[in-house]
Formats: sequence, C-alpha cells, structure tokens
Amino acid sequence: MKVVVAVTGASGGIYARQCLEQLLSTPQVEKIALVVSDTARKVLSHEGVELPQSSRIVCYDNSDMFAEVASGSACYDAMVVVPASMGSVGRIASGVSLSLIERAADVMLKERRRLVLVVRETPYSLIHLRNMTTLTEAGAIVLPASPSFYSKAQSVEDLALTVTERVISHLGVHLPHYEWSGRE
Repeated sequence: MKVVVAVTGASGGIYARQCLEQLLSTPQVEKIALVVSDTARKVLSHEGVELPQSSRIVCYDNSDMFAEVASGSACYDAMVVVPASMGSVGRIASGVSLSLIERAADVMLKERRRLVLVVRETPYSLIHLRNMTTLTEAGAIVLPASPSFYSKAQSVEDLALTVTERVISHLGVHLPHYEWSGRE
C-alpha cells in the first residue's frame, strides 16, 4: 500500500507524528509520500514535534507540482491531510490546486481513492461546514481531531492516539486498536 501524508499549518502536529509512526509500524504500508507545508513546519517547531524519518518515507516539497503524487497514474492508495487547516480544506473543496498538497488531494478525489481530512478547528463557521459537506459529497472522509474519552487515556499522547487509530483505520490500514465493548 502507498499512502500520501500531508501536513498543513493547523495545530496538532502530534497527530501527524503518530500517523507516520503507525503507518511505519506495519509492512502493509510499503511507501509514504510526505508533504509538509511551510506553515506546518513552523507550527511543528512551535509545538516541539519532530516527524519520524524512514527509508519508506519520501519527502516532497509542497511547491513541487511535478512530484509523482500530483498524478493519478502514480497510483497511491490513500491520502491523509493531518492536521488539515480550514484554508487547505477550503481550497481542496473548491478544486483549487495551488500547492502539491491540494493537487494530491484533488487527485485522490478525481481517482475515487481514499482521502481523509483530519480537521483541527473549533468552532466551525458556516463556510467550514459547507466546505466539509462538499468534500464529503465528493467522497472524502472528514475526521475531526476529536479524541474519545471512554478508553480512559492516561496521557495526552494516549488521548491523541484515539484519533490517530481512527485515521489509520479509515485509510484502510489494519492495526490493533482500542475498540469499545460497551462494558468498561
């Protein structure tokens, strides 16, 4: 499986790091294309988040519109934008591809492949809601970074993992994760 991981300038770099770690933990994922926006780099630095490195991760500059992920013929199976800023969500919903992140997301939609957007904003404006509705209607999965508390997480890391595990599952990657039994 080949996955695109895009990181935009919203707060929540922990989710990007955890997604990469989870994807690297399974041989099911053979290649990861990583695209990080300039603003995301600043936010990651401010939040003290370092993204993992691996020979299975190929990094692309967000301005490189000749990167393989800009074409449907590259046959990536899924893409996650994590975290997804509302500016990126709006441009993707409008079909505006000014960056590689937006173009790669556009490719996922046009090729009818999995696109998961981990939105990190609160509250939502009507514009945000309409953009997320448009993306959902186009086949994307909008997955707000809303952690669950019934797993009784003992740390921020574990709490964030409740979101990350859902993201990984929605990408079509099968890893062990917390499942609600209704009895705990």
